[in-house]
Amino acid sequence: MSTTVPPAEASGAQPPSVSVMAPAGAAPSPLADVPGAGPLAGDGLGEQAWIEVIQRMDEVYNDLLQYEVALEEKNAALEESHQFIESVLASMSDILIVCDRPGTIQEVNPSLCHFTGQSAAALVGRPLFDLFADDGERARARELFARFAREGVHDQEFFLRAGDGSTVPVSINCTPRLSQTGKLMGVVVTGRPVGELRRAYQALRQAHDDLKRTQGQLLHAEKMVSLGRLVAGVAHELNNPISFVLGNVLSLQRYARRIGQYLDTVHAAPQPPEVDALRGELRIDRILADMPQLIAGMIEGAERTRDIVDALKRFSAVDKATPERVHLNEVVERSVRWVVQSAPAKFTVDCDLPPNLYCRGSSGQLQQVVMNLIQNACDATTSASAGAGGGRLTIRAALAGGEVCLSFCDNGPGIPPEHLDHLFEPFFTTKPVGQGTGLGLSISYGIVDRHGGRLSAANRGPVEAAGARGGEVAGEVPGDIGGACFRLCLPLESS
Repeated sequence: MSTTVPPAEASGAQPPSVSVMAPAGAAPSPLADVPGAGPLAGDGLGEQAWIEVIQRMDEVYNDLLQYEVALEEKNAALEESHQFIESVLASMSDILIVCDRPGTIQEVNPSLCHFTGQSAAALVGRPLFDLFADDGERARARELFARFAREGVHDQEFFLRAGDGSTVPVSINCTPRLSQTGKLMGVVVTGRPVGELRRAYQALRQAHDDLKRTQGQLLHAEKMVSLGRLVAGVAHELNNPISFVLGNVLSLQRYARRIGQYLDTVHAAPQPPEVDALRGELRIDRILADMPQLIAGMIEGAERTRDIVDALKRFSAVDKATPERVHLNEVVERSVRWVVQSAPAKFTVDCDLPPNLYCRGSSGQLQQVVMNLIQNACDATTSASAGAGGGRLTIRAALAGGEVCLSFCDNGPGIPPEHLDHLFEPFFTTKPVGQGTGLGLSISYGIVDRHGGRLSAANRGPVEAAGARGGEVAGEVPGDIGGACFRLCLPLESS
C-alpha cells in the first residue's frame, strides 16, 4: 500500500524523528543530512516508527471499511423507506398535495395525477389554487386556508377541475407542516372525491326506497290474494240463493200466466156487480198488465247477478292444468262491462269485433289481461284532459296468419318515450304511490306469453313498441283515436 504522509507544516506539528538502520556496506541514507532526522544507525527507532505508522494506517483503513459498510446499510434502509413511502403514496385513493407557505405545490401523489390528467412534473411548482374549479372556489379556498392554516381545515367541500374538464366535489382536509422550532413551513392537503360516494349513497337510498315499495306491493299482493279467496267464497255462497231466486221467479212467471188465464175465464161470464166493483177497486187488470214486466225485470236482474257471480268464480278460480276453449268476445264484453260500471268519470268503449273469436287457454287469466288493459286506458283518459267527450277507448280485432290481434287504443296523453322500454318490467308504474303496484302489465305479459301470444305497446304513429319483449310495431292507429295503443295477439282457434 502506498501512503503519503502530510508534511509537518501542513499538520501544524513537528514530524517525529525517524532513524533507519542501513545495512553494512550500503550507501549513506539520504536522510542523514535532513535536520531533525536523528541518527540512522545503531538504535533501531526508525523501523519501529514505520511499523507503527503502517499499523495506524491499517486501523484507519479498517475504520473506513466499517464506515462504508454502515453507510451502505443506512443507504439501503433509506432507499427501502423511500420505496415504502412511495408505495404508500401510490396506493392512496385520496389525493395528496404538499405545499410551501405561499401555496406552491412541492409534492403530489399519483391519485392527483390521475384526477387532473397531468404528470407530477407538470403539477409541481404550480399554485395550489389553480386546481380549483372557478374563481369563486379559489377565493373561498384562499380565505379559508389563510384563516385556519395553523389550526387546520377539516371536511370542507370544494369543487375541483378534473382532467376531463368536469367539476368534481372533493372533501378537503388541510394540515399545517411545522419545523422543529414550530415555524409554519407549509401545508399538507388531502382530498377525497365525493361524487362516487354520493352516487353510492343515492343508489343505496334508491334501493332502500325500492325495497320499501316492494314490501308494500307484496303486502298489497297478499291482500289481493286474500281478497280473491274472499270473492271466491262470496261468489260460491251467493250462487245458491241466486239460483233459488231465479228458479222461484221463473215459477212465479208460470203461475202468473195461469192465474191470469183463470181470472179471464172466470170474469168472461157475467159476475155480480160487487165482484166487478171489487175487481176495479183492487186494480186487478192493472196488476195483470204489470206483472209480466215486473217478473221479466226480476228475471233479468237475477240472471245478471248470476252472470256476475259466475264471472267472479271464473276470475278467482285456480287455473286449470288443461287449457279450455275461451270465447274472446264474451271475455271482452264482460271486462268492458265491469270497468265501465265502476269508472269514476265518463268513459266510453267502442268495440268492433268479429263474431265467434275463440282461442285456447284460461278464461280467467285472459279476462285479467283484458281488464288490466281497459282499466289502464280508463285511468289514463279520465285522469287527463280528454276533451269534452271524456275518455274513449276503441277495441278492434284483426285476423291474420292464424291469430287474432286485439288493439286497445285510447285518446289519452300517450306513453312518454322514455317509459316505453320499461312498461312490462315488474314494479314499474307511472301512477302515484299507493295507486298502482307496477305488476299489472308485467303479469299480463307473462300470461299472454304462456298462451303463445304477444303483448306490445306504442303511441300513435310508426313508433316502435315497448322494448324487445314486445317485438311489435303498432303502426298507425286507425280513425281519430290517439294516445296509447296496446296490441294483444293470440293464436286463433277455429269455431
